[in-house]
Amino acid sequence: MWLRSAFYRWLFPAAVVLPLWLLIGWVVTGAGGWALLWVLFIAVPSVFVGQIVLTLLQRARPSARETRMASWWDVLGFGVWHALTIAIGFYPQTWFPLLLAGAIAVAIGLFWLQLWQLWSEARTAGGGIRFMRAPMVDAESGPSRATPVVDDVFVIKEKPTSEH
Repeated sequence: MWLRSAFYRWLFPAAVVLPLWLLIGWVVTGAGGWALLWVLFIAVPSVFVGQIVLTLLQRARPSARETRMASWWDVLGFGVWHALTIAIGFYPQTWFPLLLAGAIAVAIGLFWLQLWQLWSEARTAGGGIRFMRAPMVDAESGPSRATPVVDDVFVIKEKPTSEH
């Protein structure tokens, strides 16, 4: 359970740490000028926005808010995506295209996983708006003279303006 709780707490900081790692990895590996343009204008914004959106979808689930833990599917999905993002930050010449394609595919799959989990929890919650009907009360006599409720009929009694 500590792992699921740790992932829950890690998701928002990851939105800053992972893009920062891509920039630091570029500096450390000396990947080149074109890679810097890719990092600054594509990688950093997409990882930041993607992580924020996925985290908000994950936190929108009632079970995640209630338990303050990620599901095991979240741990698997985010774990694989973060591992691929970290691996991309090393800028390996031969593996870079494969790692990038894998990270993009996992991010898209994680997005659909979050939507599926959110939809599943919303569907099983039996949600919707519920109206509770209370017995009607005559305004002049008080709560002791309640009239019976007739299904699908709503009666609104107004006090005439001449009576005060």
